[in-house]
Amino acid sequence: MATPQTFKNHTRFDPVFHFFLAPATLANVILSIYITVRDWPLHSRSHLWWIFMAIVLLLLAGTMRNYALANQDRLIRLEERLRYQKLLSPMQLANVDSLTIRQIVALRFASDAELPTLLPRAVSESLTPKQIKQNIASWRPDYCRI
Repeated sequence: MATPQTFKNHTRFDPVFHFFLAPATLANVILSIYITVRDWPLHSRSHLWWIFMAIVLLLLAGTMRNYALANQDRLIRLEERLRYQKLLSPMQLANVDSLTIRQIVALRFASDAELPTLLPRAVSESLTPKQIKQNIASWRPDYCRI
């Protein structure tokens, strides 16, 4: 069984992206610059093109990762708004529009019992996502985060 999720161990790495794709595309940029500098007058146009394409691949990898995270954040926002409707009073629901997406994403870890007290605090005290997570006593795990 997996270790229970807490503030200290809730971050997640995508092994393919973090340990292969990002380092490989960064190494490709560095290698293409190194080879271009080393062999400068020879094949200068093709080497400059190689640098350009290496940067394009690096940016493409980062952009695709950001698109996946943005899409996931939108889904979390939708799921949490549905959860809020079940757990919060109409008066408390008025505060929901004051939350930032980052706060909503952080509040998803709060248990159903804690959410009604933590959400108004997050709004009134403008708590950062880190502060929200640190204030959660009963952690609601999310093992599906990208």
